[in-house]
Amino acid sequence: MQTKKALALALTAMMLPAAVPAVAEEAAAPAWEPFAENVSITIPVYDRGQAGVPDVENNYWTKWIQENFGDKYNITVNYVAIPRTDVMTKYSMLAAADDLPTVLMEYDYPKVTQWASDGYLTTFNMEDFAAVAPTYYGRMVANNQLTFTQINGDTYFVAAFRPYYDTTYTFQSFVRMDWLEAVGYDHVPVTRAEYLDAMTKIMEAGIAEHPGGGTMITGVGSDQNYKFRTWPLDEKEWAMYGDYNIPSLGWAPNKILLQQANADYNAGITNPEYYLTNGEDEKTNFINGLTYSYGGYISADMPWLTAFYEANPGAKLALAPVVGTIDAEGCTTPGYRTDNPFGMMIGFSKDATADQMKAAWMYMEWLTQEENLFAFQWGVEGANFNYDENGLPVSDSNYNGDYKMGFNNNKDYWCITIEARQAGTIEDVISNNLPHDLPQDFTQDIIGWYYDKVAVRDAGWAIANTLFSVSMEAESEYQTVLTNKYKEYRDALTMCKPEEFEALYEQYAQEYLDAGYQEIIDERAAAWEAGNSTHPLNLTAVEVVPAK
Repeated sequence: MQTKKALALALTAMMLPAAVPAVAEEAAAPAWEPFAENVSITIPVYDRGQAGVPDVENNYWTKWIQENFGDKYNITVNYVAIPRTDVMTKYSMLAAADDLPTVLMEYDYPKVTQWASDGYLTTFNMEDFAAVAPTYYGRMVANNQLTFTQINGDTYFVAAFRPYYDTTYTFQSFVRMDWLEAVGYDHVPVTRAEYLDAMTKIMEAGIAEHPGGGTMITGVGSDQNYKFRTWPLDEKEWAMYGDYNIPSLGWAPNKILLQQANADYNAGITNPEYYLTNGEDEKTNFINGLTYSYGGYISADMPWLTAFYEANPGAKLALAPVVGTIDAEGCTTPGYRTDNPFGMMIGFSKDATADQMKAAWMYMEWLTQEENLFAFQWGVEGANFNYDENGLPVSDSNYNGDYKMGFNNNKDYWCITIEARQAGTIEDVISNNLPHDLPQDFTQDIIGWYYDKVAVRDAGWAIANTLFSVSMEAESEYQTVLTNKYKEYRDALTMCKPEEFEALYEQYAQEYLDAGYQEIIDERAAAWEAGNSTHPLNLTAVEVVPAK
């Protein structure tokens, strides 16, 4: 008779959507021999500065890895904390101290290519990796991910798996539906005109002084302008300007975005001190009932949502819809940025020995095995999770004992192999990754949101950023200075008088080009023309067919 865990694994295998391909039968874990002499490896793990989670470098689950994997193969597994908000600085400090971890990994492709350009990484033979980690390698092959592992013909990376990468549901923006109802709305605004009308009425009713809130510009990922782009896409423009790591000051979609930011600021919708407000401050403002909306990643435990309902009894939230109405006045579309068809991009230190490389590959392969991954993702039965009537695991978000897991169910550890927990259908996955002890249950809302996003994706509105298979020297040289200049220019353009905007935008756009952005877009254009980039129509790695 099957155990509950075996049943859960079997159900998961049967019910996973086509986004999770079957691994070839020959890709079974090899029978490794322990190292004759101890090998020490260091694995990075995000430190998100979140209260209530165990020490990221030393906790029950890091010991669990050592006891179940490390001790078996004579490997010492160490972890090094990487501040989530300052990844590049931490890695540069480690490099300067000749103390790079064995593994270097990040979600953003430009960051890992910069590490390669800076000499932090070693190249390797993918056949050697496949011999040590056949399951991991087989999954990369099945998902057409090998194309992302090389720069200038040399192999630098392996790619973790990201289910639902082009229809991701894991980040949700929550809005104050009770405020909207109080000013006569029975739905969340989807056009620019509706949004301005709702915010104005909320302010006039005295519900919130500056409902739009706002946060300081932090650089990478700021000002994503996908919904302001012209469709159909001009592929060369997409390659030149489409990256979100270096904001595209001077490109028409960026101008529209900043014009709206300027209008919101001058209308009082935006907090006039947004430039002093960090992400944690904005979260606190939402919890304290000062702002209309806040977005965050969903998980079985969402302390900020719990705190919100405690501070605002009787409040009613809704999800910001995925399907925006095309609005000529606001120049918006339902376009959105997809994730890359990979999760973490993983490289290996230039200082790693052959044994350390092999040990790191063994670690990745071991975590990819179903039994090991299940334990690391779900924890201990009766403590971290229990099985439901269908034999699927359900996390206990209130558990706070000895087996307490790290952020988002240990995600910052197992993200080296996969980006999301998978158990059952997409409906099961969403339900199991949400808290169910709040005054509102958003399960059906997020399931509906997911299928809306599938429809938008199928209609062709999903945009993936260009990835280049050659090193981009200008990006590495100018990214820091441009990021700093953009912060300065962006604040000035947001806070200037509306009649000053046009001239100031043109001035800053030219200064931005002269400071290195022209070299970057020229370099990208040359790489695109030479065929050294992905293309909008062939980036999809797998066809996602949702399971209903």
